[in-house]
Amino acid sequence: MADNEIVAIFFNMADRNCKSKWLSIIGIGEDGLEGLSSVGRSLLSLASVIVGGERHLAMLPPEDQRQKLLWTSPIQDSINEIIRRRGQSVCVLASGDPMCYGIGVTLTRQIPLEEMTIIPSPSAFSLACSRLGWSLSEVETLSLCGRPPAWLNGVLYPGAKLLVLSADAQTPAIAARLLREGGFGESSITVLEHLGGTLERHIQGIANDWQFTDLADLNVIAISCI
Repeated sequence: MADNEIVAIFFNMADRNCKSKWLSIIGIGEDGLEGLSSVGRSLLSLASVIVGGERHLAMLPPEDQRQKLLWTSPIQDSINEIIRRRGQSVCVLASGDPMCYGIGVTLTRQIPLEEMTIIPSPSAFSLACSRLGWSLSEVETLSLCGRPPAWLNGVLYPGAKLLVLSADAQTPAIAARLLREGGFGESSITVLEHLGGTLERHIQGIANDWQFTDLADLNVIAISCI
């Protein structure tokens, strides 16, 4: 079936069954707009308001004159701005899978699911597993974005495979220190940067010897606990 036929079927179903939908949440990867599905591209093209981080909004062409909302701190202020536009066509650009430690989870707590359409891209965890040959169902996952690094201690046990979303470039060094302090200094660490993009890079080492500092802020840490 051609892409335009898929899009037509999707929007026909939406028109019949989801008259109240006004918010779309579209997962976007490191490959940018080119990696969006036909449905994702169509929803984005129909939006009158686009919400995202600096990285996401920078992916839009310079000539795009539609209203843009940049995430603010506290994030609740931005969510209030989205809710204030209920009834308009609003598109939120999110990283990867919006329902995997993402903004989709936050928004579904305050906006009825019946009012939104969620189109995910592969999550950072899925991409990491595909690079490492790990089974996602056998991996412990954790996000340290906006969370105390000490939470990592709660998932450490011999033989565990961990995937951790970093808060920034310093998170891998903090994780290595926690591993050493917890008696897991021989654990292997792989930092996967910019997964799915042209800048993708993998850095490997051992917690006891970890000294890498030239890392990207956008990274996932894979740990094999020993």
